Amino acid sequence: MTTYLDFEKPLAEIEGKAEELRAMARQSEGMDVEAEAAALDRKAAEMLRDLYKSLTPWRKCQVARHPDRPHCRDYISALFTEYTPLAGDRNFADDHAVMGGLARFQDRPVVVIGHEKGHDTKTRIERNFGMARPEGYRKAVRLMDMADRFNLPVITLVDTPGAYPGKGAEERGQSEAIARSTEKCLQIGVPLISIIIGEGGSGGAVAFATADRLAMLEHAIYSVISPEGCASILWKDSEKMREAAEALRLTAQDLNKLGVCDQVIKEPLGGAQRDKPATIDEVGRAIAQMLEQLSVIDRKALIAGRRRKYLDMGAKGLAA
Repeated sequence: MTTYLDFEKPLAEIEGKAEELRAMARQSEGMDVEAEAAALDRKAAEMLRDLYKSLTPWRKCQVARHPDRPHCRDYISALFTEYTPLAGDRNFADDHAVMGGLARFQDRPVVVIGHEKGHDTKTRIERNFGMARPEGYRKAVRLMDMADRFNLPVITLVDTPGAYPGKGAEERGQSEAIARSTEKCLQIGVPLISIIIGEGGSGGAVAFATADRLAMLEHAIYSVISPEGCASILWKDSEKMREAAEALRLTAQDLNKLGVCDQVIKEPLGGAQRDKPATIDEVGRAIAQMLEQLSVIDRKALIAGRRRKYLDMGAKGLAA
């Protein structure tokens, strides 16, 4: 069953009517409704193009959070072979919001790490809705250390509302764990590629996305704070999230102009959720291209270039 966002309700009505007609025809032999249903399909396709032609930043936030978008496990299943998950931070526990391990990408050994939100109520609770705890970031540090030791490229898939803000996470050093993961991203001497496949929320995303190359899906978002959180702080009113989304410059297109995002990966019309295989294929092509570019750069140059990228970003500022 298709899940529709608030702004897609008119589209839901038209597509629903077309499906109702076809359901009636299946129950009544001899009933010919195909011409009428096809007309509704054309109208729905035109409406879909109009809706997605110029999405506002807030609508892009809604699309980025769509529950039917492909998640980390979908990309790993489709793009990587011989995936061997590795668990635990060797200190406290295994964080199910972060999945990662050894794999092959186009027959090349790599380490893949990503946030996993879950796909239904049970798995969303198990995965903590993609909000990692300190042990998740420490697991990522352990995997990046291993990748550096064995000269394996690291690919990260970012999709999180932010790091988990619970009492236990704070007691176990959440901010320190995020800082250590970000630091490790800057230290490893192997290619590091990060793809923001949905939400890139705050330090929880930065901890995986301080990469040589950062790509974002067309309707993904990347921001220091959620629009709702920003609105609550600035205006003491979370309902002003639309204004906050505009001000935060969190879309892939804005961040590409600002130099934060290196590449915007096109999504199918209507968002990644409408054609998961096509989206995953596009991401695979982008990873292959970036990996080829980075593979010819030696260890010292990779570390220096990555460090310089982020120092320059801070020196120039992002006002534009």
